[in-house]
Order: sequence, then C-alpha cells, then structure tokens
Amino acid sequence: MEKIAVFPGSFDPITRGHVALVKRALPLFDKVIVAIGINSQKKYLFPLEQRIAWINATFADEPKVEVAHFEKLTAHFCERVGAKYLLRGLRNASDFDYEKTISQLNAAVSEGLETVFLISEPQYSHISSTIVREIIKGGGDARQFVPEEVEL
Repeated sequence: MEKIAVFPGSFDPITRGHVALVKRALPLFDKVIVAIGINSQKKYLFPLEQRIAWINATFADEPKVEVAHFEKLTAHFCERVGAKYLLRGLRNASDFDYEKTISQLNAAVSEGLETVFLISEPQYSHISSTIVREIIKGGGDARQFVPEEVEL
C-alpha cells in the first residue's frame, strides 16, 4: 500500500519553511500532497490559481509531490485521496498545543488517520504565511521568506 501524506494549509503564500518541511518528509512517504484548504470565510491575499502555480513550480523537480485543493474537512479529503498521514510542522509550543487538538479531532473524524509532526528547523521557526502577508501588505520585501518561484 502506498504511503500518502497530506500537508494541508492555505499556503498564502508558500514559505521556505513549508518547502523545507516537505523536502524533509519526502524520504518518509511515497507521495506528499500539498493540499490548499479553501475556507469561504477567509480572505486570501493571493488567488488559488496563483498559489497552485507557485507550489507546482517550487516542486517541479519532485515527482513525489502533488498539489491539490479542497473544501470542508481535511480528514475527509485524506479519505478521498487515500492518505493515512497528515503532515504538520511545529515552530513552537503554541503550534504544538493547537496542532495536538486538531490531530485528535482528525483522528476521531477519520479512523486510522495519523498526524506526523516535524519540528521546524531553527532558521525557519520564525516564518509563517501570516507574517509574510503582513510584510507584503506593509510594503516590505518578503522575498527572503519565500521560495524563488514565488514572484512578489
């Protein structure tokens, strides 16, 4: 059976931290699906099509990486694509507290769904899409925080 992991997020935009996490996960799984969650209540800075294009370009040389998008529950998306693993990054203790609760809920919704946590490498622990968006909105240069394929 193929070991498939889903790495869910808004990726608005994808950051160097996201990329590092996916690359570290590749030896663990047969396939990693970078899955853009769509929340109708959330306002995004970049359109879905742009985020998909950036992720595809970033992982163009990685045949084990696929890009998808979904609405509603992450656990249900995992069931649809046959993924038994959720991939999540932890930057700090606050991330752990939040992600632990979400992983327990996902396991209750979808039997057999395991969350795999990878601790962020120190050079990426301060980077988040939220911070990058704020830098961009404030007129700052955020290129150091995103892969070169992301044109800001």
